[in-house]
Amino acid sequence: MFRYLFIWLLFAATLVEAGQLTVCKTCPVSSLSLAVTQTAPHDTIMIQTGTYESVEVIINKPLTILGEKDAILDGQSQRHILHLKSDSVNIIGLTFINAGRSFTKDYAAIYIHKVNHFVLKDNRVIEPYFGFLIEKSHFGIISNNTISGETKTETDSGNGIHLWHCSEIVIQDNETYGLRDGIYFEFVTNSKVTNNNSHHNVRYGLHFMFSNHDEYTNNNFHHNGAGVAVMFSKFIIMKENTFAKNWGTASYGLLLKEIYDAEVEGNIFDENTIAIFLEGTGRINYQKNQFLNNGWGIKVSGGCYTNRFFDNNFINNALDIAYNSKMNDNEFTHNYWSSYTGYDLDRDDIGDVPYRPVKLFSYIIGQCPESIVLLRSLFVDIINFSEKVSPVFTPDNLLDPTPAMQQLL
Repeated sequence: MFRYLFIWLLFAATLVEAGQLTVCKTCPVSSLSLAVTQTAPHDTIMIQTGTYESVEVIINKPLTILGEKDAILDGQSQRHILHLKSDSVNIIGLTFINAGRSFTKDYAAIYIHKVNHFVLKDNRVIEPYFGFLIEKSHFGIISNNTISGETKTETDSGNGIHLWHCSEIVIQDNETYGLRDGIYFEFVTNSKVTNNNSHHNVRYGLHFMFSNHDEYTNNNFHHNGAGVAVMFSKFIIMKENTFAKNWGTASYGLLLKEIYDAEVEGNIFDENTIAIFLEGTGRINYQKNQFLNNGWGIKVSGGCYTNRFFDNNFINNALDIAYNSKMNDNEFTHNYWSSYTGYDLDRDDIGDVPYRPVKLFSYIIGQCPESIVLLRSLFVDIINFSEKVSPVFTPDNLLDPTPAMQQLL
């Protein structure tokens, strides 16, 4: 975190020492492209209120570009609006409209390639293909931006904040909505996603691919096609996020596929079709999470080993746990289950009878999805009870030996 503080101190110092050039409709310099040619490295360009045509303006020197209220850069629906090719560029307080759209090229409001130490702050991007497209760049801060679209299908748009082969990036306090993915990571390391609001996106609020040693905390992912997908990654910290109302026939609050050595802690999963879907995961700790009013709390597919679930609340989920195998190598300890009907004779707030969270009916739904219509029937209660007494189809060692009698946290 000290290196990010250094970036801000360096930025403040350049504002004090560098020159400033103003862009306005009646000024000698009336366009951003002309201003770039007339400034020295580390100068500041101040863009006054108004709309300015800006078709792939190339920033090839360290600059700070500031926008007054309603300073708008119009890309004329052609290519990128800004193309950053220099280190130490700061883009602050601008509105971007009419970036190029193409099904063969990835156009963005701001395109950044092989750049270090950049800042994108307090900007607004309206209906882009990609909002910020950032490639092979490092040590950046993306803060307090709003990127919005009106995407209806995955092919209509790119992603709001898209990072590829990047590292040491901080993404904080942004809002992304109406896009394909709100935030996308591919081959991104040592980066943080904090306090963002990513909602009403067609595919994912946040999407990880092949990215290690990252963390996302205190974000809100709601009303997306699916909340967050983390795939083919390891050493990911996922803490204190909210995954809410991600509904659909194949929708998840959190999708984990081929993930290892991660932490899922202190999150809220509220009203998702599936709160967490696991496939091919191992050595992940799930602790102090709230699973509330979901269709499935946790749905486990093949190849999930040595995961630990402890100190979580499972409250009013239609099905707390679903398994597609009779084998279990995962540990469930000291969780609260609202459907637990055991007793606590010694009054130590731990149930005296172990709890089996996998119902036979969840196995039946896996084989015949249409049977979900019987969920609340007496028939289902009878078969679940019989399986609990004598497990045949569900993993006989999948149980919580110390279920909590009171809600945790």
